[in-house]
Amino acid sequence: MTFQQLNYLVEISKCGSINKAAQKLFLSQSGISIAIKELEEELGITFFIRTNRGVTFTPEGREFLSHAVSLLDSKKQLEKLYSGTHGETASTFVSISSQRYPFVEDAFLKLIRNHENSMYRMELRETGMDGVIDDVYDRRSDVGIIFLSDLTSKIILRLLSSRDLEFTELQTVPAKVYMRVGHPLSKLEQITESDLARYPYISFEQSEGVAIDFSEECQFFNAQKPARRIVINTRSAATDIVANTDAITTGTGLLVKGISTDGVISLPIAGLPEIHLGWLHIRGSRVDPVAQEFISLLNASVLDAVEYTERITKEALDSNI
Repeated sequence: MTFQQLNYLVEISKCGSINKAAQKLFLSQSGISIAIKELEEELGITFFIRTNRGVTFTPEGREFLSHAVSLLDSKKQLEKLYSGTHGETASTFVSISSQRYPFVEDAFLKLIRNHENSMYRMELRETGMDGVIDDVYDRRSDVGIIFLSDLTSKIILRLLSSRDLEFTELQTVPAKVYMRVGHPLSKLEQITESDLARYPYISFEQSEGVAIDFSEECQFFNAQKPARRIVINTRSAATDIVANTDAITTGTGLLVKGISTDGVISLPIAGLPEIHLGWLHIRGSRVDPVAQEFISLLNASVLDAVEYTERITKEALDSNI
């Protein structure tokens, strides 16, 4: 029995099928099937029954799964405890998972500076909302940063509740559209949803099968897709494209001094619900002191970003008059 086999089994239980687990782990379906079959033969039990809709765990399979999860959690904790370099134990360990926000990077940089004289291991993962939720649920990350809106909160909060995750709000901001300085939309007195359809729309790549509610852009009341779409997977690519073309994207609108690309501003979109920024953790669990420190720094970074965004946007608009 290996930790690798246990990890395969746990992933199958989360995905509900061997095929989906293989896709998520970037492995072949046959490779996972062989590994699980060898473990079943070694232990003399059957973990699950294969059906057209996926897999159904047997009673002994469910019991074994609970022990496997416990073992993998213990392994992760040991790896965190002894993750120092050159044989020295890190006195500080924190793992953050977030949607692609510049203010998260700003807070993370401040956290690093605060601990520059100590041994540490700090992790920052930028990924989609589904990835953030998985990271916190699987305890790969201490906390996760996502946003909710009135259009998406019902389904997302239901998922968080089913996984025993808690969402704590940091800040509420209006939905905004990112554009270059001098963009034709910046000359409008009020930007509406229909105004956006005339320009190429940038969206972040999502995993196959992930619902639109988990996208990083604002969800519109009008479900019609734009005629010209640009799909990317990095924040830097999105902001560079916005700064150098008439392409647009939507989101919190928050920009950060020294991190956000120059030449980009953001303006509110009339009629869209507000965005609720917040952080996730396991409900009832103790939040590590360093993770709490990060949350405090994050809250300050968000407030600074709100002020900075308003100032540079006003300056850019005034210069166009």
